[in-house]
Amino acid sequence: MNHVFSLLKEQFQNRELVWKLSIYNLKSEYSNHYLGLFWNILQPLMQAAIYYLIFGLGLRGATAPEAGIPFIVYLISGLFPWLFISQAINGGSNAIYAQLGLVTKMRFPSSVLLSISFMNSLINLSFMTLILIVISVFNSYVNPVYYLSLIYFVVASFILIFAINLIMSTLIILVRDFRNILQNIIRMGFFLTPIFWQPGERGGLLQMISDLNPFAYLVMNFRNALIYGDGFLYGSMEQHIYFWAIAAALLLIGSYLHVKFRYKLIDYL
Repeated sequence: MNHVFSLLKEQFQNRELVWKLSIYNLKSEYSNHYLGLFWNILQPLMQAAIYYLIFGLGLRGATAPEAGIPFIVYLISGLFPWLFISQAINGGSNAIYAQLGLVTKMRFPSSVLLSISFMNSLINLSFMTLILIVISVFNSYVNPVYYLSLIYFVVASFILIFAINLIMSTLIILVRDFRNILQNIIRMGFFLTPIFWQPGERGGLLQMISDLNPFAYLVMNFRNALIYGDGFLYGSMEQHIYFWAIAAALLLIGSYLHVKFRYKLIDYL
């Protein structure tokens, strides 16, 4: 438990560094592009258009049942947080490996690299969230007070993703095969998370896996805040307890692994 508190304290103490480096990364990533930061909006919208053609017009109807919400709105309200989650995990899991020279030579706090990766992804999500808020307000989907629950989504996402990246960023250096394993799990997670389908409409094994999927909990809380408004938070008390139990367990494991190997990782290259 001491490892958990020390790492979380490390993130808080370096919060200004995290923010400055995230902004720098954002600017430098598109510095040589004509459209610049507009790609943060254009890329997700292009992906949403592709998935809408496949899942909206090709494989199912054009509306999300039960809520009377256009399928494209339902799709992007699940796709945008999923892109954020997958980007944050992919980037964070490789963050220490990519900057291992910096970490070993300067005693740079390696865990901060995971927060920088998370912040980069969160900034990208903020552009998409603003679009969804405009759509939500224009169509009066929810009471605007529910937008405050997006804060809960960010906090819950950070704890879970930070925990996963503490584990994977260490394992990827120890055993490089874990990088490929993680990428395939994320690809599978796209279909096991209710992005283009609704919880409860599939049933059977798929629904059972979805119930055990903590990313489904995050996606549905994001969606609930913007288009459903079924209470301030999505899910039953059992679902809340399950999610935070998973997040806490992963954080304990990740903190232990990270602290144990943080100064020895160079020996495994």
